Amino acid sequence: MSSVRSLLAAALLLPLGLQLGSAQTIVVDDKTLPADNKTVAPAAEPVSPDATNASAPLLPAETVQLTDSVLANLTDLQLSNISLFSFDNGSAVAKRSLFSGCKTYPGDLLWPSQIVWDVFNLLLGGALIKTVPFASPCYQDFHNYDAAKCAYLTNNWSNYSYMHTDDPTSINAVLFEGLTCMPPAINVGETSCTVGGYPEYAVAISNVAQIQLAVNLARNLNLRLVVKNTGHDFGAKSTGKGALSIWTHHLKSIQFYQNYRDGSYRGPAFKLGSGVQAYEIYEAANQYGVTVVGGEGQTVGVTGGYVLGGGHSPLSSLYGMAADQVLSMEVVTADGRFLTTSPTSYPDLFWALCGGGGSTYGVVTSLVVKAYPKLPVTTLTYVLQTGPSVTADQFWAALRAFFEGFIEYTDAGNYEYFRIQNLGGGQYYSDMGPWFAPNMTKAQLQALVAPLFARFAEIGIDVTPTYTEYSNFYDAWKASFPLEPWGSNAIRQASRLLPRANWQDPAKFNATFDALRSVVEDGGYVIAFNIAANPKGGYPDNAVNPAWRETVMHCIVAALWNPAGSAADAKAASDTLTFDWMQRLRDVSPGAGAYMSESDYIEPNFQQAFWGSKYAKAYQLKQKWDPLGVFYAQNAVGSEDWKMSEMIMGNLPSQNSKLCRK
Repeated sequence: MSSVRSLLAAALLLPLGLQLGSAQTIVVDDKTLPADNKTVAPAAEPVSPDATNASAPLLPAETVQLTDSVLANLTDLQLSNISLFSFDNGSAVAKRSLFSGCKTYPGDLLWPSQIVWDVFNLLLGGALIKTVPFASPCYQDFHNYDAAKCAYLTNNWSNYSYMHTDDPTSINAVLFEGLTCMPPAINVGETSCTVGGYPEYAVAISNVAQIQLAVNLARNLNLRLVVKNTGHDFGAKSTGKGALSIWTHHLKSIQFYQNYRDGSYRGPAFKLGSGVQAYEIYEAANQYGVTVVGGEGQTVGVTGGYVLGGGHSPLSSLYGMAADQVLSMEVVTADGRFLTTSPTSYPDLFWALCGGGGSTYGVVTSLVVKAYPKLPVTTLTYVLQTGPSVTADQFWAALRAFFEGFIEYTDAGNYEYFRIQNLGGGQYYSDMGPWFAPNMTKAQLQALVAPLFARFAEIGIDVTPTYTEYSNFYDAWKASFPLEPWGSNAIRQASRLLPRANWQDPAKFNATFDALRSVVEDGGYVIAFNIAANPKGGYPDNAVNPAWRETVMHCIVAALWNPAGSAADAKAASDTLTFDWMQRLRDVSPGAGAYMSESDYIEPNFQQAFWGSKYAKAYQLKQKWDPLGVFYAQNAVGSEDWKMSEMIMGNLPSQNSKLCRK
C-alpha cells in the first residue's frame, strides 16, 4: 500500500501544465525528495509538430505525449506502481487473467481501488469521467432526478442524435447494452437506472498522452477497453460492462493543405482529428472550395469507426470508400506507443486500419485524407405508393423497373438512397430520398431517368419528381439528409451487399428481386442504397471488404416490434431477421458480404461476410499488433477469440456481461 500512496503523493504534483519550483519537496516512502522539473515531470511532455514520418505536421493534441523520459522521471522517484502506466507489461496481464481468463471487472479482487482511479485522473489532468448514464435524470438512482430534463430526453431521445453523440457514453445500439437506463416512457416498465453495460469510466481525450495513459493502464490492469467517438455503430462497439472508454469526440482539429505531397499523391488534402463529424468536415471542405468523401449521416464520426470500417458515401460511386481516401494516420497502438502509419511507414498496420474496423488495432488520433475539386450536384425525390389508383402489383412492377437500372446509374456516378415499407393491408410505400447525382446538371439527370419515368407511365403510375440543382456538395448534402433515428429499444438491423453479377444474370436478378420483395411483404423494413464502390480511377489495396468492389446495392433490413409487447414477440422478430429474412438474401448472393458498421449483430460467419478473402491477413495483423487482446469489439477482427458471459433473447451477446477468453 505504501507504494500506491507514494504514487498518489507524486501524482498530486503532476496535473498537466503544473510548474514546480526548485525549492519544493515531496515525501515518498518516508523519504524527503526534491520536486522540480528535473525530478517530477508532468504526465506528458511537448513534442515538436514535425516529429512524424508523414508530410503533415502533428496536430496540437498530438504534440502532447507520454514518453519514456516522463516515466523515467517517475521511476527515479522509486514509485514502484508506475508500472501501471508503463508501455509494455504483458506479464502483468497474464497474472491478472490467470484465474478466470476474463477481463477485470468491478467487484473482482483485482479491480483497481479508488486511489488508483484518483491517481489516473491526476495524471490525465482531470479528464476522467465516472459514468452517469444519459437518462439518469429520469430516476433517483444517481441523485440527479430532474423531471424537466427527463421530459426533454424523452421527447428527443429518438430523433436528436447530436444530444447523444455529445455524451461520453451514450450509444445508438441500446438493445445490446442491456437497456439499463432509458427514459421509462420509452422503455416501458423501467423502474431503475444502472451503469449496466456502459463503461465504468471514460476519458475525455484532449491529447495523445491521455490516450497512452488509458491504453497502458487498461493493458497492465487487464481492464476492458473501448473507444467512442459518436456511438453510431449498429453493433455497440463503443460500450461494454466494466470498461474504460477512450472518448475521442473532442479531437476536432481540421487543417487544410492546398498542395499536399505525399508518396505519389499531389493535390488538396485535410488532416483531421479523430473526433471530426460529417457536418464539420463538410462545412470545412465547402469553405475551402473542395469536396471530401464522407457519410450521409449528419453526426457520424467521419474520422472514427466510420472510415476505419470502410465508410460508404454518397460519393462512393465516383471515388470509392472513405478508407480509400486516407493517405496517413496517427495512432496509439496496444503497447501505448504513438506511431505514424502510411503506405511507407508501418504499411501493414496502415493496410489493416483502412477498413479493418474500429476498436481493433489501435486508437487513431488523426488522419490525412484526399480532397477533390468542388462539384455540382443535382438531387431527385419522388414517391411510389399504393392507393386507389395504384395496386400492389403496379407498385412492385415500378420498383422492379427502378432496380433494373442499378448498373447504369452507378456507372454514371449516381447514388440512390431509398426506403421500402409494408404499410399493412396490402399497401406499400417507397420514397426516394434522395437520388444523388454528383457532377450532373438537372438536364443530365432528367435524361438519365427519362426511360425510368416512361416505364412508370406504362405501368400506370403517375410520379411527380422534384429536381434540385446545387453548385456544391455541401448544400446538396445538408438539404437532403436529415438527422436519423437513434436509440430504439425495439429494433434490430442487418445488411447485405448485393453484387453486380446478380443484375447481369436475368435468373439471378429475378431471384434477388423476389427475395427482397418477399421480405418486405412479410414485414421487413428496408433502407437501401444503389451504390458501387468500384471507381473508374481504381482504389488502393487495403482491408476494405472486397464485396464492396462488386456491389451495386447495399440493403439494410430492419425488424421492429412493440416495445411494450412480450419478450417472446421480441425474440421472434429478432430471430426472423437473422435466420429467415437475411438468409433469403444470403441465399441469392452466396460468397458476397455485408457492411460491418451496419450489420447483423450475430451475422453468421462474420469473418467472411465483413472481410471475405482479406480476413486471414487482417487476423494475422491483429495478433501482431495486439497480441494481448487489449482492443475488443463485437464482430471485430479477432473477436471470435472472446465470448460474453450472458445473452439477450437467448442468442445476442450482452455487453452488460463479462468478456472472457474462449
